[in-house]
Amino acid sequence: MGTEQASSRDAQAKRDLILDVAMRHFAEHGYRGARVEDIAAEVGVAKGTVFLHFGSKEGLFLAAYERAVRMLPAWLDAPQEVVERGFWAVLEYWLRRTEQFLSEEWVPNRVAMIGRYDTGLGLRRPISRFMRSEDPYGTLEFVEFGVRRGEIRDDVDVEMLASVLDWVAERFQDALGAEELDPGLIHRKPYRPERREVRIREFLEVLRGGIAAP
Repeated sequence: MGTEQASSRDAQAKRDLILDVAMRHFAEHGYRGARVEDIAAEVGVAKGTVFLHFGSKEGLFLAAYERAVRMLPAWLDAPQEVVERGFWAVLEYWLRRTEQFLSEEWVPNRVAMIGRYDTGLGLRRPISRFMRSEDPYGTLEFVEFGVRRGEIRDDVDVEMLASVLDWVAERFQDALGAEELDPGLIHRKPYRPERREVRIREFLEVLRGGIAAP
């Protein structure tokens, strides 16, 4: 039994090491640019060992993506004094910290962003299923928090509101933090850093118009 447990621990340690290296390679080179053979070489294993653990490059990226988003904070992980001020204070807190947060947690943020923009339909489907079932950012809990405080409208299904928030806030933060991946949400004209604060304020006002309680 002891030998089996040691073997299982060794296998898990090897898997974790492969994921550590893979996350950095995907973050640095993108999904298409990262090479499984380079990841295997850095870990010191054969390419087949990577496939033994993850099945394929797609399986390796999906595991790296799931780990990456679990490393990132949920909405209500904002400082307690911010949470006590309510839904809109929490949202504004994360928006204003976007660039700093992306810099501090560059690898998991980059992997999460690559999952949104640099993968094909074969990966988008399992990524969407994972995000829907796990809700790693706690968006549904965050919206329910806003409804309980009377800050968010209660005449629309909370799952619909959570989906809207996931979609628009995530892409707004992407546009704030990564010009090369700007989806056109806020920079339809040439990018002007001095407009950042205005854009955040305008985004919050537009979102308030849609989901805030009367």
